[in-house]
Amino acid sequence: MSPASPASDRWIVLKFGGTSVSRRHRWDTIGRLSKRRAEENDARVLVVVSALSGVTNELTAIADGAADSMERVGKLEQRHREFLAELELDADAVLGERLSILRALATDPRAVERTLPWQAEVLGQGELLSSTLGAAYLRASGLDFGWMDARNWLQAAVLPNQNAWAQRLSVSCSPLASAEWGEGFRQQPARMLLTQGFIARHRDGDTAILGRGGSDTSAAYFGALLGAQRVEIWTDVPGMFSANPREVPDARLLTRLDYAEAQEIATTGAKVLHPRSIKPCRDAGVPMAILDTERPELPGTSIDGNAVTVPGVKAISRRNGIVLVSMESVGMWQQVGFLADVFERFKRHGLSVDLIGSSETNVTVSLDPSENLVTTNVLAALSADLTEICRVKVIAPCSAITLVGRGMRSLLHKLSDVWATFGRERVHMISQSSNDLNLTFVIDEVDADGLLPVLHAALIDSGAMPVEETSVFGPRWREIANGIRKRETPWWHGERARLLAMAEAGTPRYAYHLPTVRARAQALNALAPIDQRYYAIKANSHPAILQLLVEEGFGLECVSLGELQRVFEIIPELSPRRVLFTPSFAPRAEYEAAYGLGVTVTLDNVESLQRWPEVFRGRDLWLRVDLGRGDGHHEKVRTGGKDSKFGLPVAKVETFVALARGLGANVIGLHAHLGSGVETPQHWKQVCDELGGIAERIGSVEVIDIGGGLPIPYTEDDEPFDLEAWGAGLSEIKAAYPGYRLAIEPGRYLVAEAGVLLLTATQVVEKDGVRRVGLDAGMNALIRPALYDAWHDILNLSRLDDANDGVFDVVGPICESSDVLGKRRRLPDATSDGDVVLIADAGAYGFAMANAYNLRALPKEEVLDV
Repeated sequence: MSPASPASDRWIVLKFGGTSVSRRHRWDTIGRLSKRRAEENDARVLVVVSALSGVTNELTAIADGAADSMERVGKLEQRHREFLAELELDADAVLGERLSILRALATDPRAVERTLPWQAEVLGQGELLSSTLGAAYLRASGLDFGWMDARNWLQAAVLPNQNAWAQRLSVSCSPLASAEWGEGFRQQPARMLLTQGFIARHRDGDTAILGRGGSDTSAAYFGALLGAQRVEIWTDVPGMFSANPREVPDARLLTRLDYAEAQEIATTGAKVLHPRSIKPCRDAGVPMAILDTERPELPGTSIDGNAVTVPGVKAISRRNGIVLVSMESVGMWQQVGFLADVFERFKRHGLSVDLIGSSETNVTVSLDPSENLVTTNVLAALSADLTEICRVKVIAPCSAITLVGRGMRSLLHKLSDVWATFGRERVHMISQSSNDLNLTFVIDEVDADGLLPVLHAALIDSGAMPVEETSVFGPRWREIANGIRKRETPWWHGERARLLAMAEAGTPRYAYHLPTVRARAQALNALAPIDQRYYAIKANSHPAILQLLVEEGFGLECVSLGELQRVFEIIPELSPRRVLFTPSFAPRAEYEAAYGLGVTVTLDNVESLQRWPEVFRGRDLWLRVDLGRGDGHHEKVRTGGKDSKFGLPVAKVETFVALARGLGANVIGLHAHLGSGVETPQHWKQVCDELGGIAERIGSVEVIDIGGGLPIPYTEDDEPFDLEAWGAGLSEIKAAYPGYRLAIEPGRYLVAEAGVLLLTATQVVEKDGVRRVGLDAGMNALIRPALYDAWHDILNLSRLDDANDGVFDVVGPICESSDVLGKRRRLPDATSDGDVVLIADAGAYGFAMANAYNLRALPKEEVLDV
């Protein structure tokens, strides 16, 4: 039983969208949530609802004069009757009057001319229908719910320069409540009230529409007018994200934002909250929350004025359908009043401008169709008016891609990858907001497809999007939607004592866990589509690792004569047929030596055949081709495309094969490797498919080698690579090209997780608010962070059980600014000199790339086996 007299001036407003009111169990959730909010907060609850999902689209078609309007009305009536049957309610008793009004509007004399008041009446019927049936169902469920007509409480405001359409179908409301208004609300008898979003009262007494997304704005107006404790927007997604989750599965939930950032994110493309809805709550100081009706246990997004200010990009969004109007005239240079003349013409046609870019002779503006009636007729009329004062060019359709966050100007130096990505597209306009909250690029709409995931990843990799800030960033969408496969607990947790003992003997020191290497090898051996497996020894050429992998059936792939010599020095009995030589720009003598050893040689250019024909005459060889693109976790590990030194362009394959045949050489293998750390299993399937087509044209190929580059999960959030999906994709291609053996040559995947680097803290220093832990080695022992911006987990092994309650930059002793192993890493606050620090997943390209810069000694190496 609810309390008899809750505080009449304490309100919570809950808004539920179309998907949240279209099923019976959702209405049960609405009732349950409303009752809980009322009881937990000793408050009254106002529920604002949208029309059933899809209904507004149908009503819009009717309002637009669809030829089959009566048929559409019939389908809408049938849908609501069927839903009432699902709710076990009498349709005529509950909605009889409402459905009669809907039918009458379809035959109303005003329908012929489609007058704006008639359109507004039609559009508003969806919310009146859904709220009426919802209130009846909730009362039938035993809840104390009353129904009210929102038009009796929200009054459309008259704004200057609005055209007739906006004054009726895209209105704003007054955010100020009179004493009588508040008293009227308090006198409503029910503890909980249900009303409509989207509709208000026009000054002539008829219906006015708040526009698309207007139910959010209705809830915000009510919340502001009531001085509510909170306005909760309940929808079918858990909140605002750092990107559209449908385009970017790795988008992060934004758990808390201030009003300004939320406004920018909503304005620039996030559909989960209407931009107009934030201002009323911000002005009234009413907190907002976006929550998921199906998953109410998730934190959602909180929006309020007390959110912690965190610099950095919070979101990247995309708006389609943008129209650019470019106006050019030499006469505008220092001409007083030119812009006033231009914008007067936009005002004349009721158009509001979004972005503005200008030069001495050109002004370009954008029009957002979500805020304007941008039709062909309107644009033609606008162009005709503007032609009187300048040359006009309309560019459409465009996409506006916007980065939103605080301190955008201070982040420009971190956006090099973003600039590079846009550099490959035609950018019509770049606009930076005066409030330093957004940066927008306008490009052709067709060029925007597939761009957001690339840009989102680049923002995280550069540190411009600070996803480690848990006060703002929550879980990824794919983790919320499907859950993610977690990596196994790293082996070194169970070997802590042995590792600490090793560190006592001196650091820096690498430690390699052979059981992990063996497990990775056996996982690859289990994949049926793969016929030949080679280990790329450049990743780690420790003798114990080479011996283990050869024992597991792997061949070895080398890229220099030194690596070849090391292989046969360690394993002299190894058959040369199990060794690949895949160099890049190697001297002639190395190719001659490789053939002398009897190994398989790979070549990737025509010039070597031309200059050194005697080296390759009568030989078998493999050909490495460049498929015209690169891939991978960093630009410096992408080994394909015009900017890469690796591989023969596909266009030169026929020339290469003809030259080889002229020398009696036989191309028996075809190889491509486009980059490292590629996370998409489909990448290799596509590579294999393309190589298969090229092999068919060559005719002599026996082996297709799709390279390596398999990723590992470097962070806790990374999922382990899906070998099963990878193998399934390769099986499909193998079936299409059954005449070829399939080869791979991974390095990192086999050894990275098996290795750790042990270092000792030498100093802990604070400088201008930044605390740094200095270690006894840095980029000399592990160069990947400096070279590739690579991430490695960093842990205080001495204090592994302590809370990581401090934030530090982790640096080495090398006299270079890039000698940073990790920034803003969480370590125990008590971290001090003498502590042993572990750098995880350092088994690949760690010791192999170590150096003696600053005349620092190379790290030692240890092996652990069980």
